[in-house]
Amino acid sequence: MSMETLQYVVGENHVATVYLNRPPYNPLNRQLFKELGFIMDEIEQDPNVKAVIITGNGGAFAAGADIHDMMKLNGSEILDMCQLSRTALDKVESLSKPVIAAVNGLALGGGCELTLACDFRICSNNTKFGLPEINLGIIPGGGGTQRLQRLIGQAKAKELLYFGETIDAEQALAAGLVSKIVELDQLLPEAEQWAQKLADKSTVAMRMMKKSVNSGSSADLHTALDLETACFGNAFASEDRQEGMNSFIEKRKPQFVGR
Repeated sequence: MSMETLQYVVGENHVATVYLNRPPYNPLNRQLFKELGFIMDEIEQDPNVKAVIITGNGGAFAAGADIHDMMKLNGSEILDMCQLSRTALDKVESLSKPVIAAVNGLALGGGCELTLACDFRICSNNTKFGLPEINLGIIPGGGGTQRLQRLIGQAKAKELLYFGETIDAEQALAAGLVSKIVELDQLLPEAEQWAQKLADKSTVAMRMMKKSVNSGSSADLHTALDLETACFGNAFASEDRQEGMNSFIEKRKPQFVGR
């Protein structure tokens, strides 16, 4: 697929970087969601990629959906866009590899929802988060009402959703929405450092870890523990487990092979 709204780079360090590329504010539209879903499929099948960064070109991460585009859509078309966004963000969330949102500037509406589908969020100190859909007479349609409350708790999520107001980086950190705040010029280097650490881990164990955490979060405890046991067994049966334990005994850095 030819990329019209995204840029995609795979570094020599097994880290892929996806740039939202509709500057300056990277509004989200149907084409972007199609391309994002396509890229996630490509990353899933690429053994050379072991960690992913998503960030924005220009002065923002993503300032929300493309309202001018949305106003042209009829009821059927808007539901199609909603389904495209859900499919793309579900693929981000379920990717077997860790995904870091490097959030630069505004992350509003669908932009905020995209960060919620990632495993980690690191933001620059000029970042603002928000889900302002209520002010447009609509509600979030890309997972915001569900992922946000699972991440920061229902009470705080309702505050952000019902009032539709933005919060700054420090407020996002206090709420548990982001893991770390850095200066803007340090955002990508910091995200790359995190991604490299993750890429150095066993891909088998990482895949099983992410599956256990994500799938278990929506299950009852007994079912979640059964899932953890199954994922543990799969990781233990791998060559990476043998290498990890041997390297521990031999006091050296493990050389994982992803099997």
